[in-house]
Amino acid sequence: MSTPGQPWLPLPELMTRVALPVGQRCNLRQARFVFQPEDAPVPNVLPWLEYRWNFDFPVGMFRAIVERLRGTPARLEEIVRDASGDRLIHRAGESWSAQEHVGHLVSVEVLWHRRLEEYLLGTLRLTAADMENRATKEAAYNGRPLTSILAEFRTGRGATVGILDGLDLEAASRTAHHPRLNRPMRLVDLCLFAAEHDDHHLALIHELLR
Repeated sequence: MSTPGQPWLPLPELMTRVALPVGQRCNLRQARFVFQPEDAPVPNVLPWLEYRWNFDFPVGMFRAIVERLRGTPARLEEIVRDASGDRLIHRAGESWSAQEHVGHLVSVEVLWHRRLEEYLLGTLRLTAADMENRATKEAAYNGRPLTSILAEFRTGRGATVGILDGLDLEAASRTAHHPRLNRPMRLVDLCLFAAEHDDHHLALIHELLR
């Protein structure tokens, strides 16, 4: 496993790294893989809190990252388009359904919007995320029409991207402290963080609907 602050290994390398007693040759029947199935609530998808970033990329990547954010509603709609209603709201135990993951993106969009405003206002510390995800749980997304959830996300993301479209690289370089990661983050770093969060939940939805 990577240590905090280091990037995660590519999947092929991750899945071939094993822990063996000193002096033994590699025998996959005796080896213990570093990545254990129980580490991920959904097979093949790394839990969000185990993601790692360095945020050492050039600020000039800002526009490309904004395009990732702009494209999320369309990609989301494509993933769920042919899914049955029963499949969308199916829950395995206490885990969220695919439709609840869609709704979670709606709930979190409020946080992204607020944090962008904090950067532009010069706030030194960003609003902390609710790690209990109460907004998602209380919204009862399984009881709502999927079309209304998708429309709400598209509207919210459109507002977020509308703010980003009006910014230059100087604004994208503004820095504030991220509470959970406990480190300074540029506005462009937050945009990448949001895009990665999008992709994480799209991957979960895709796996749940397979």
